[in-house]
Amino acid sequence: MFVTPGYAQEHAPASGTTQGGDAHGAAEGAAHTEAAGDAHGKAGFPPFEPTYFPSQLLWLAITFGLFYLFLKKVVLPRIGGILEVRRDRIAHDLDTAARLKEDADAAIAAYEQELADARAKSNKIANDARDAAKAEADAERKEVEAQLNTRLADAETRISQVRASAMKDVGAIAEETATAIVQSLVGSADKAAVAAAVKSAE
Repeated sequence: MFVTPGYAQEHAPASGTTQGGDAHGAAEGAAHTEAAGDAHGKAGFPPFEPTYFPSQLLWLAITFGLFYLFLKKVVLPRIGGILEVRRDRIAHDLDTAARLKEDADAAIAAYEQELADARAKSNKIANDARDAAKAEADAERKEVEAQLNTRLADAETRISQVRASAMKDVGAIAEETATAIVQSLVGSADKAAVAAAVKSAE
């Protein structure tokens, strides 16, 4: 260890110091060391010492200022950007939802209109079919009635002819019968008189 001459002269023991002086110096050093140890043992936790309060407040202010600047320059802009992006996204989603709702409403309206048109067309077709069937049935009924009328007229004509023929036969039969009766009663009969009597009876 390098020692300067001045330090050696200043701390060198006096030449006249006796062994008793050395003992006295050792005792003083031990007392000083014990006092220093007692003082060190009685010292409290530094943050709770009033002597450190000004420096602690200074560092608290510096730390708070740096933290505030960090929040203002870094954290808050990022949070604001995130909120802005989310707000824009929500607005875009709402616009998209509104547009889709309008499209859905338009599609539903078009579907209902087409359904109404289809119902109207089906009703018209049903009415037309019913009218056509009714007209066809009326035509068939009139045709059948005409055929029946024709057949009835023919039947009446035939009945009239049969009746006329039958009446002629009835007159001849009546004449023959009357002649036979007269002959059986009288024995002889005048056919001309019998015929005149039968015709007068008709």
